[in-house]
Amino acid sequence: MSRVHLDYNATTPLRPEARAVFLEVLDSAAGNPSSVHHSGRAARAVVDDARARVADALGVDEDAIVFTSGGTEANNLALFGSLEALEGPIQLITTPVEHAAVLEPARAAAERWGGRVRLRLLTVDAAGRPDLDELQALIAEGPALVSIIAANNEIGTVTSYGEIRAILGERSDLIYHSDSVQLLGKRRFDLSAVDLATFSAHKVGGPVGVGILVRRRKTPLAPRLFGGSQEAALRPGTENVAAIAAAACAVDLAVQETAAFETMTAARTGQLWTGLREAIPGIQLNGPALDDPRRLTNTLNVSAPLQDARTLVVKLDLAGLEVSAGSACASGSIEPSHVLGALGIDPQRAAAGIRISLGKSTTEEDIHTAVDKLRRTLGEAS
Repeated sequence: MSRVHLDYNATTPLRPEARAVFLEVLDSAAGNPSSVHHSGRAARAVVDDARARVADALGVDEDAIVFTSGGTEANNLALFGSLEALEGPIQLITTPVEHAAVLEPARAAAERWGGRVRLRLLTVDAAGRPDLDELQALIAEGPALVSIIAANNEIGTVTSYGEIRAILGERSDLIYHSDSVQLLGKRRFDLSAVDLATFSAHKVGGPVGVGILVRRRKTPLAPRLFGGSQEAALRPGTENVAAIAAAACAVDLAVQETAAFETMTAARTGQLWTGLREAIPGIQLNGPALDDPRRLTNTLNVSAPLQDARTLVVKLDLAGLEVSAGSACASGSIEPSHVLGALGIDPQRAAAGIRISLGKSTTEEDIHTAVDKLRRTLGEAS
């Protein structure tokens, strides 16, 4: 049975170039980067080179790069680190369509700090974009940490950094963080408008276990861990040298290939949606319209009539098609997608929503096969 993988927003295969770097560094730089002897200095040089490569790819200074164990840790460091470094009452303004790696820390922070940190969730429209007038009104009330996702992992909605910065202005009592994990390699961007941004290497062909927090403008940040001075004392612990080097390779190449990725996946996603509409009566698109320029070109979230997404994903897997019901990080949940719920979609349709996400190796044949497997599986379920 042929299998088609269309769940690239969950993770991506380790690209050959990154794998080669990983294996090379395992052999050539096995020392502890904090040691002063030859092996330690060699390992330190690899980490420094990786930091420079990532900084150049993202268009920031080298000292803005903090390596972590993944996007989740980077988000936690951004939120808890900012709130702990700041004094006095503060709002934590975010949206109900954030990844759980932002929403759950935000709720935990509000609970931990009680009245000092007030959690505010912005209203979003049917495409998942925040109400900017509401944001304007909230920041008028006082200091705030604003965390708004750059590209939604479930529905592909893109929110412009510049649009948010235009609302925030240059006030020193406002910090702007963006979970940008899904943006990297899928759309070109300029980080000059943000204070903190988070990325994850395994979303772009790098190894699992390496995240990146970009900290610009010397944004106040307190460490979450203690026991060493690594990563400017923000993330102590011996660095995973080989994985960091491989991650830098993957990030660099993904940024270089962004334009080609956008062009290819836009065409493939268009073919997929056309095929699904022809093959499956009543299928609905969730999130921004396909011709909306402010959406990821590789992501499609759809609901078929009278279906349960979790059951459908299992049936599709048995048929050889790999997709997801919402975020992979929430795969243990039995609740409908919180993202689709926040869009105002009715519960039955939200419960039917599946995410289909394309990758750099997705072919036209994959698209035709996926449509056929979905058509057959839904036909058997009816």
